[in-house]
Amino acid sequence: MASLTIRNIPEDAKQRFRERAAAHGRSMEEEARQMILAVVASKDRPSIGEMLYRASRPGVELPAVDDTPATYATFDE
Repeated sequence: MASLTIRNIPEDAKQRFRERAAAHGRSMEEEARQMILAVVASKDRPSIGEMLYRASRPGVELPAVDDTPATYATFDE
């Protein structure tokens, strides 16, 4: 596993972070780990809005869909 050191954090920010970690019942280290993992995970999976935006851009190749006639429900008894 990798390690990360963050320097020069203002004391008031560190105190608020300590309080946030305590509110979640975690150590500051675990709170930072969970925050980093959440941010990284959200970047790996685009939202549906981002996917629709990207698909609407010129040059995007969409998969071909078979041209088959639609079928409709029948309610004959």
